[in-house]
Amino acid sequence: MSGRPPETEDKEQSGFGAFLDDLTGVNVDWRAAVLVPALAVLAALVVSVIIIIVSDIDLWREFSLSALGDSLAQARSAMWALLVGSFGSLTATSETLVFSAPLILAGLSVAIGFKAGLFNIGAEGQMLIGGMAAVLVGIKFSLPIVFHLPLVVIGAIVGGGIWGGIAGLLRARTGAHEVITTIMLNSIAGLAVIWMLNTTFFQAPGRNDPVSRDVLGSARLPRLLGFLDRTDLRLHLGIVLALVVAYIVYWILFKSTLGFEFRAVGFNPDAASYAGMRVTWLYTSVMALSGALAGLAGMSQINGVLYRATPGFAAGIGFDAISLALLGRSHPAGVVAAGFLFGALRAGGLEMQVATDIPIDLISVIQALVVVFIAAPALIRAIFRVKTGEEIGQLTKGWGT
Repeated sequence: MSGRPPETEDKEQSGFGAFLDDLTGVNVDWRAAVLVPALAVLAALVVSVIIIIVSDIDLWREFSLSALGDSLAQARSAMWALLVGSFGSLTATSETLVFSAPLILAGLSVAIGFKAGLFNIGAEGQMLIGGMAAVLVGIKFSLPIVFHLPLVVIGAIVGGGIWGGIAGLLRARTGAHEVITTIMLNSIAGLAVIWMLNTTFFQAPGRNDPVSRDVLGSARLPRLLGFLDRTDLRLHLGIVLALVVAYIVYWILFKSTLGFEFRAVGFNPDAASYAGMRVTWLYTSVMALSGALAGLAGMSQINGVLYRATPGFAAGIGFDAISLALLGRSHPAGVVAAGFLFGALRAGGLEMQVATDIPIDLISVIQALVVVFIAAPALIRAIFRVKTGEEIGQLTKGWGT
């Protein structure tokens, strides 16, 4: 007998657990980090099937075994269409990755705030400002793509970073809670975008509605599958950018002094201040960094997919980012996995709506159920009788855990 707890010995003997330790730099119970979220997704899909059956009006008008069988067949068709629309073809996989890119970037924006103990609800507004900065650079300058595209990225980072930094500075200097300030800044950003899109500088010639000019070709993210000469393959460089940024965020959080300070402030700002850390500067910098990441998400939408700005180009991604950060447990690797999941749900939801009579609103229900089950891991462990070596109550331990 080694005298160590059995769960410690099991983890040391587990190759997958050792891999997670190497990946994250911390001790991770793979059942808590991977198995429980996967079971939460499964539970959400099962409940969604039940919702489809229960909401079938024809079934309840004349309840019978044949009607129940038809309802089950409809639910099965909906789930199959969801899978096919996500990964059933090269086009479907391309669309999944296109949807995933801004989701990952926005999710990282919220996650890095969680790590510092800050609840950034302002990713939507930061996406809008960052995206408009990318539009500004994309229509103002005419340069070769090797110079123009990096300038667009820098513009998005600066625009989103300034907008996020405002909330961080207000929190640091005045104590104004970032939840309140970021909500207000979302509204300001939305109205500012509408105003900008109605100015002669941004507005497309001949248009009376708030639609911007198209960004120049040199400011657009290149298509990764352009060599196939197919217009239905919209996969662009944004997904590569998202994965690279995820690694950079991981390195900052777990390999740098700055990341250690972010996490220290998130655990206990008073102790961090006593240890000599500049909490005021850290609050401002983490919100600025968070805003910069959201700005990149806005740029991915504009310069990778839409090529022009409209008032709703953020498409609610900034709010989905909160769910992504929670689902990914505020870890970059988890956020990437959650981003792919939500991207698949968005892409598959379109196919589900076309192939069946199920409304696309069901996708929002599935996303909400996933978050609910992730927020209640004890329920998942009880349902599936999963034993883990740690308590993983995300909401009870704090946003950064």
